[in-house]
Amino acid sequence: MSSSPTCTCASCPANSITGSDRRSGLPRCQVYPSSATTDAQWALIEPLLPPPGNAAGRGGRSEKHDRRLLVDAIFYLVRGGVTWRELPREFPPRSTVWDAFTRWVRSGAWARVHDALRDQLRVRLGRRPQPSAAIIDSQSVRAADTVAGSSRGYDAGKKINGRKRHIAVDTNGLLLAVIVTIAGIQDRVVPPRSGIGTPPRFRGTTLAVSWRTQRASVA
Repeated sequence: MSSSPTCTCASCPANSITGSDRRSGLPRCQVYPSSATTDAQWALIEPLLPPPGNAAGRGGRSEKHDRRLLVDAIFYLVRGGVTWRELPREFPPRSTVWDAFTRWVRSGAWARVHDALRDQLRVRLGRRPQPSAAIIDSQSVRAADTVAGSSRGYDAGKKINGRKRHIAVDTNGLLLAVIVTIAGIQDRVVPPRSGIGTPPRFRGTTLAVSWRTQRASVA
């Protein structure tokens, strides 16, 4: 990925950081355009992240690294498909980025960011933020030998021993929910029993669901 030796972006959060990188001696900001968040993107993401521990009544020190730079580092990893060890040293230490990523996963932050982006796009397409219909499909995937027997099953139709991933999308193809079950779960019994197609934010409302060739109402 390309980078520039100095930061030319006035909105880059690293501009507020003075000094050199403590590990490399290089300036803390070397821009990676492919993963750097814009001001508009950061304005949407920032309020959806959980508050720092010291700001939530749990004590502790304030966060050392700028959150926007942590997000940029995570996006760099995702976009480039590189390993954590290959994270450029212009970003915070990989252990810090990993801790932030897993902490935000547990808090549901990434799901909130995804939902906000999807709702924003639906409105832009002239739709209501919350869909009234969903399209659901599933795919059985063969499990590796190391996968425990308790978390795998046999799909007799596909003759696959493993797991099944169920995906619900709206009529624009935008993702609503992903749930993984054992491969032995039949598609027709998943919606009423496990809530497939009814993400938590839609529960309590009626969502007309297209389940392959069947129609079902999920409350």
